[in-house]
Amino acid sequence: MKLRCNGSCLTASLILQFMLQGAVHAQSADAGLDSATLLKPTADSWPTYHGTYSGQRHSPLTQITPANVYQLTLAWAFPTGQAMEIKSTPILFHGILYVTTPDNVWALDARSANTVWHYTYPLNEGLHIGHRGVALYKDSVYFTTPDAHLIRLDARDGNMKWNVEVADVKKGYWTTVAPLVVRNHVLVGTSGDFDNLPGVLKSFDPETGDTQWTFYSTLPRESPEAFSGGATGGNMWITGTYDPELNLVYFGTGNPTPVLAAQDRPGDNPWTCSIVALNPDTGKLVWGFQASPHDTHDWDAVEVPVLVDGKFKGTPRKMLLQASRNGYFFVLDRTTGKSLLTTTFAAVNWSTGVDKSGRPIPNPAKEPARDGRLISPDEGGATNYRSPSFDPQTGLFLVSARDSYGIYFSKPEHGEYGWAGADYGLFGEAKLEAIDYQTGKLRWTHDLGGGGASAGVLTTDSGLTFTGDSAGNVLALRTSDGKTLWHSRIGHVANSPITYELDEKQYVLVGSGGTLYAWTLPEMPHAGKQQGRPH
Repeated sequence: MKLRCNGSCLTASLILQFMLQGAVHAQSADAGLDSATLLKPTADSWPTYHGTYSGQRHSPLTQITPANVYQLTLAWAFPTGQAMEIKSTPILFHGILYVTTPDNVWALDARSANTVWHYTYPLNEGLHIGHRGVALYKDSVYFTTPDAHLIRLDARDGNMKWNVEVADVKKGYWTTVAPLVVRNHVLVGTSGDFDNLPGVLKSFDPETGDTQWTFYSTLPRESPEAFSGGATGGNMWITGTYDPELNLVYFGTGNPTPVLAAQDRPGDNPWTCSIVALNPDTGKLVWGFQASPHDTHDWDAVEVPVLVDGKFKGTPRKMLLQASRNGYFFVLDRTTGKSLLTTTFAAVNWSTGVDKSGRPIPNPAKEPARDGRLISPDEGGATNYRSPSFDPQTGLFLVSARDSYGIYFSKPEHGEYGWAGADYGLFGEAKLEAIDYQTGKLRWTHDLGGGGASAGVLTTDSGLTFTGDSAGNVLALRTSDGKTLWHSRIGHVANSPITYELDEKQYVLVGSGGTLYAWTLPEMPHAGKQQGRPH
């Protein structure tokens, strides 16, 4: 058992209490997280990065409602003591939360935030820009490192079981992604923007750490099998989604390289800035859809591919929804990859329209130039890594978005390859948007302040939406119309809220800076039936 003392030393009685709690939870972890629970998570768990395989980040919990959410009080706060902010989504199973910052994993009691164990990865040469969390399977925790390794930890005590390399950090790769477990596959994507780095998604055996397959979204330009017109890149640095009926996993891919200097990579440059559907057992590409053909503005399309089943314009469909960094909202048939709807959800001036396959058509006049080009959105995009949510009751796709403008320059003197250019942001205004996926029209918007907001979105069956604004507030809004019902100023929120229920008490978790906060309703008679003022 690894116990760490945060701040002042604990008394002997408290240490004994923590050890007993840790022992209880270590025993409960022996049951392990199996594939059946991953397919149908229970209310007392949040077992994957998105909560469920669909990526909807929607909870069926209803104890916290629009009528009582104003009563939320702080249940606990856990300071990591790290300079790096929490960008991870906590994973919850058997009453234990697993939360990360780069090089660090904590196992916490979900009721009290008492530390069960803390693992620290040794000093390494990786890029420490953030970390999005872990995957849990059986009795193990899977954790990616800044130097592009995959670590398997014992969920009971945090001891390392094995350490394997995902990609070579000396070539410019790093990893921040939360792995995705699909049956006996641990899927890990890479990051990296250096030239001649192909985008990589790997599948590892959860028991041995052996590589099962590797998918390349591009190949080195000197490779005889290269298919992307001289482009490399297309890394997969956000956790994908999974349809068990179709047995397909869906990932978004990043920008091509050279990033802004595109003259030496003609054509569409597949499969960069794309949504790809893969067979998780083989890694073979089933279909691909390109959100930004021949991207020249660094608009990764790694944003979460959200899976929705229902009718689209009267016809039953298995759909995939994505609000992409380039400012376009896509609805695809996820069986075939065919477009059902393409429309903009933020200010866009870089395209001349949409082609017959639903892809935006880049305007050559909007490519970076020596004298500059005014482009919308800017390099930060109309949205980014922050996760959206889909509310099945209202049919609304909720996304933290931006209207923004930047000036893009080309700088050929910086070399034949590389960035060979720059973007200078001029204006950005953050907003939460509620998109009707049937039409692509905005049902409502909620101002999130100037610049940009970094929080993801969570919705619940009770009709609540949780997110954060650019002023440092965590917010609870009414999903039907976006009205603010509660807020707490905790500082910059860079992760996505989650919710769970333990002992008939619902919690909402949000990270700010290096601290994780948990809110719940105050203790009242007849738990779960709190009365509050109407809204």
